[in-house]
Amino acid sequence: MLDLQFMEQELSEAYDLEPNPDLAESLSDIYARMNRVVTPVEWAIQAPYVAAINRLKKERNAVILAHNYMTPDIFHGVSDVVGDSLQLAVKAVEVQADVIVQCGVHFMAETSKILNPAKTVLMPDMEAGCSLAESITSAGIAQMREQYPGAPVVSYVNTTAEVKAASDICCTSSNAAQIVGALDSDTIIMTPDQYLAQNVAKQVPQKRIVWWEGSCIVHEQYTAQDIREFREWNPGTRIIAHPECPPDVVNEADFSGSTSGILDYVTREKPEKAMLVTECSMASNISDELPEVEFIGPCNMCPYMKKITLQKVLWSLHTMTEPVEVEPEVAEKARIAVQRMIDLSRKLGL
Repeated sequence: MLDLQFMEQELSEAYDLEPNPDLAESLSDIYARMNRVVTPVEWAIQAPYVAAINRLKKERNAVILAHNYMTPDIFHGVSDVVGDSLQLAVKAVEVQADVIVQCGVHFMAETSKILNPAKTVLMPDMEAGCSLAESITSAGIAQMREQYPGAPVVSYVNTTAEVKAASDICCTSSNAAQIVGALDSDTIIMTPDQYLAQNVAKQVPQKRIVWWEGSCIVHEQYTAQDIREFREWNPGTRIIAHPECPPDVVNEADFSGSTSGILDYVTREKPEKAMLVTECSMASNISDELPEVEFIGPCNMCPYMKKITLQKVLWSLHTMTEPVEVEPEVAEKARIAVQRMIDLSRKLGL
């Protein structure tokens, strides 16, 4: 576990991290991307960390990959590549830097390491895990294969390297239906998200999809009754759900898609009011890009994603910790499953 008090002391001795309104003003171009959701006082506090991180990135020849669920200060302030799990996996292969700092959860850092075995991949907080990744092991994959012999295993990228290595191909929420539909088998095993699998089954009725009973602690909290009540209280609001939500929630929504699909939909449609049925920071990060859209509604926060902070990102680059490692044999098998996903996605034009 990180010693936050020690970290704060060490960083304060190495960098000037006191709130600085003048520095904040000099970084107004960055602040303009998030000024609807970050106050000027907050930005004066964050700006010294942003400046220090961006300077260190150049010194270390590092890039920061950030998931859409990161807070705005990380997403807009220091990230070089942002996106959903598929976008980050693809970009991880393309980056030229020596160091990758993964702002997301642990399985994402493992994926970057799997695809870039020669690069240093840093995780700002090793405790940033994932309820889905923790819900299944390679033994669970073996159990499903025994129950459904001959069926290919499609594992969500929200899994450990060990699980990826035991799978035939990976998927993300943005490409799951297309990948399942393209496989040459009548029965498909999907792990570990039961709700994603059930939602994909509706999109690909020609396949028999069986699933592992895992779920996301953020998306499983939403209920169809919540959505109906919200729509009654807020008529005219466009409701947009992530496919990790239960099927009855997705059925109540106006649109369902991955984080990148949600962004594309809201950008294209520009509804007057929108409720994003997903992790909180998604709406915060696109708010300034879409000033004509009012984002309203309930918000469920991922406690794992929120373990990644500006302070921890700075500490990671300052100390070059914590490096993510994957056993070579596991990495090689997992790389095949991830690369199959990337190659098939490209072939399908995704």
